[in-house]
Formats: sequence, structure tokens, C-alpha cells
Amino acid sequence: MQKIATLFVRDPDDRRRVLPEVTPGCEWVTAGEGTPTRKYDGTCTMFDGERWWARREVRTGRSTPPNYVPVQHDEVTGKTVGWEPIEQSAFAKYHAEAVRWAHEETGTSSWPAGTYELVGPKVNGDPERAGGHRLRAHSAAEVLDDAPRDFDGLVAYLVDFEGEGIVWHHPDGRMVKLKRRDFAPAVTR
Repeated sequence: MQKIATLFVRDPDDRRRVLPEVTPGCEWVTAGEGTPTRKYDGTCTMFDGERWWARREVRTGRSTPPNYVPVQHDEVTGKTVGWEPIEQSAFAKYHAEAVRWAHEETGTSSWPAGTYELVGPKVNGDPERAGGHRLRAHSAAEVLDDAPRDFDGLVAYLVDFEGEGIVWHHPDGRMVKLKRRDFAPAVTR
């Protein structure tokens, strides 16, 4: 799990916002390459084929949790992103509920290896309104064929967008994201 680049450059005076300048290396999105999908608003989990993991950021100066697997360090923010076993994460109980629901309601007893978004009432205030704790496979995210690829078009598109944002997937594996909240307060809810 590498940190996904944001489509537009962050404002150096307010890192929560973006400027109408494409982040170097992300030009392929504005050139029309890649598939745009819905970015779910939850917490990232991963099933490696044997074990479940929760995404975890560790700030500089903080100790890492037991069995933590670091993946990438961000020199700008000082955070290290990695995975911790789901059973020791703050979301363990809700993840267990989501797995149990999938088994009881859909008969799911095995999971393909991959990443999933854990959503539900106790995750980020339930913006996805999932009706309970659920796991959404990133590989099956809703495709957004109507998503524009220019700054002004994306501002207008995301004003009424129901998800957290967009993730573009390039056929070679690269990904780029853009969140609704990356724009001025008029776009965020």
C-alpha cells in the first residue's frame, strides 16, 4: 500500500486545500488515461489471503504498535503508513461485525486477497450510510464514467457528489485520488 498521490498540488499555505495545478506525475489523469472510481469514506483494511490488516499511520516520535508493518514514510508530513493486525486496531470490533454480516447475509465465507474499505456507523461518522458495518472491495468500486478531469469540472462535479471523492486507476497500477474536501469550503459539507 503506497500513499496515493493527490491529482492537484496542495496549497503550501493551507495543506488541506489544492491549487489548480496538476501534481507532477499525475498528468495521465488529465490526459484521459485511467478509470475513475468512487473513493469510499471509511478506513482501509487488507486481506493478504491469510490474515486481515488495518491501515495505520504513525507520526514521527510515536512508537509503532506490535507487529506493525511499515510501508512508506512521508518526509513532508513525517508520517509512516503501514499495516497492523486488524485484531489490535481500534476498528477490530467493527471489522468483525462486517465479516459476520457478510457471512450471515450473503454467505461470504472466503475473501479474495485485496484491499477493502471498512464503512459503517462507528467509522468516520458513517458518511457512507451503509446500514451497518460493511466491507467494500476497492477492486469493485463504482466506476464514475462521467467524472471530468479538469480542475473547474471537478469542483462542479464534487459539489453534489455523495462519496468521499474519486480514485483514478491506470492500467499499469498507478493511482491518483481527489477528495471533495480538497477544495474550498464551498465544496465540502
